[in-house]
Amino acid sequence: MDRYVNVPLSEKDAHSLKAGDYVYLTGTIYTARDAAHKRMQETLDRGEELPLKMENNVIYYMGPSPAREGRQIGSAGPTTASRMDKYAPRLLDLGLKGMIGKGKRSKEVADAIVRNGAVYFAAVGGAGALLSKSITSSEVIAYDDLGTEAIRRLTVNNFPVIVVIDAQGNNLYETATKKYCRE
Repeated sequence: MDRYVNVPLSEKDAHSLKAGDYVYLTGTIYTARDAAHKRMQETLDRGEELPLKMENNVIYYMGPSPAREGRQIGSAGPTTASRMDKYAPRLLDLGLKGMIGKGKRSKEVADAIVRNGAVYFAAVGGAGALLSKSITSSEVIAYDDLGTEAIRRLTVNNFPVIVVIDAQGNNLYETATKKYCRE
């Protein structure tokens, strides 16, 4: 089912999305990869505030390539989400409502998604140039020294993703594997 959803992600929208839904996100999302997640973890461990509020926000696991002339951002494809698995449950517990990446997630992340009524979306790997066309602005908001791994605020318009793990714990990768392995 195709869904058009505004971000930050409301509780109602997060709970209404189902594994397998095609979703087009419009609004504000943030980027963060390995180095930024590690730094956020260290910040929390010191008892300090993060550079962005987690509540209802969506983090895209992406490090863009440099923007070409006249563009807001370069290629903007997803990175492997499992690399953030050791950090994700804590951020979900702080109110993070959605994550965008590619690939499977750990049981601990899936459990935290359900516990917090969140969603894991997949973006199509290898389609970074196409995905970048849905990004209308990009601004570094933290950790500028990390270069492409800095935290960015993105404004997106109909950014295409697929719900992989929904707030009820349904996992598209598991159901697809069961379905196609039987045939």
